[in-house]
Amino acid sequence: MAAIDQRLKIENPVLPKGSLVLVTGANGYIASHIVHQLLMIGYKVRGTVRDVNKSSWMKDVFSEYGPSNLELVEVKDLTAEGAFDAAIKGTAGIAHVANIVSLDPDPNDVIPYTIAATTNIYKAATKESSVQRFVLTSSSMAAYTPSADTAHQIITAGTWNENTIKTAWAPPPYDESRGFAVYGAGKTQGEQELWQLARESKSDIVVNTILPNTNWGHVIDPEHQGFPSTCSFIRFLFDGNAEMFHALVTPQYQVDVQDVARLHVAALLLPEVKNERLFAFNERYNVNTLLAILRGLFPDKKFHEDMLKAWEDHSKVPTERATELLQKMGVEGWTGTEESLRRLKPVLDRLEAGEEVGGWSR
Repeated sequence: MAAIDQRLKIENPVLPKGSLVLVTGANGYIASHIVHQLLMIGYKVRGTVRDVNKSSWMKDVFSEYGPSNLELVEVKDLTAEGAFDAAIKGTAGIAHVANIVSLDPDPNDVIPYTIAATTNIYKAATKESSVQRFVLTSSSMAAYTPSADTAHQIITAGTWNENTIKTAWAPPPYDESRGFAVYGAGKTQGEQELWQLARESKSDIVVNTILPNTNWGHVIDPEHQGFPSTCSFIRFLFDGNAEMFHALVTPQYQVDVQDVARLHVAALLLPEVKNERLFAFNERYNVNTLLAILRGLFPDKKFHEDMLKAWEDHSKVPTERATELLQKMGVEGWTGTEESLRRLKPVLDRLEAGEEVGGWSR
């Protein structure tokens, strides 16, 4: 784990070292890296999980930082009134990463709950005087949905994915094809509602949001995390399901999960980062890009031939600020697609060897 992690350089952090930071959904892909980054630079972490017993592996993985520096607490329902009240007590900052992930095509069954999962914890934070920073893990889909017809969009910090909201809330029937739009609309409206609440609450809490695109890279604990989040996309290709990948995964941008975690740390700790939307996008990819990299990483393995109609997303996204913040913390630049997949390779190696990895097997 530590071999590819970098201790960030943070000068004059808003939250003093040793402060307690709450990370929700702590056992997840991005969140577990945020936990690690914070522990490495001297912060205490309280992580929310749905089941403390099932997430006890985190205490073992991060044992080098001492038993008292990582605490796990249960929050089973993100939308329940008062769900976060106890977890927030005494925290100086919050990274709200936990999310309701659903491809249910009925917006009434998804979007109100996604919004509530975001606003519920922020409202609780405004009642706790110790909280100074609140960071939300949003999504690239809160800004736009890439498509072949709009592959040269210009995205700004003020761009919202209004098209996906319109699609999601269109009259029924709610067929399965609407699932991604409903998910994207939930992320969009959840982030919009957070910013609205922040303006209306007149709280001193500084709010920042991170909008990551497709995450790949190092898996902290393959045994328990398997192929988390969008790493499952790579598993599809590795297992020969390139046509399914091509049909379901729109060409877009890659970002390494550790870079995304670092941007959360920047949003929590750097004094100049206030009320910002930070875009975590790096290199463009499509199915052919990834197949070429996998062929290089596994020269003895047969992969699907290239897809003839694979397009690229040339949308212009404002990543300059995120790049600047990574460099300020001592990171030379973004981690590229090939390196991200190389960091995922140990998990793929185990799958190729016929092992079960986090519940996945061939």
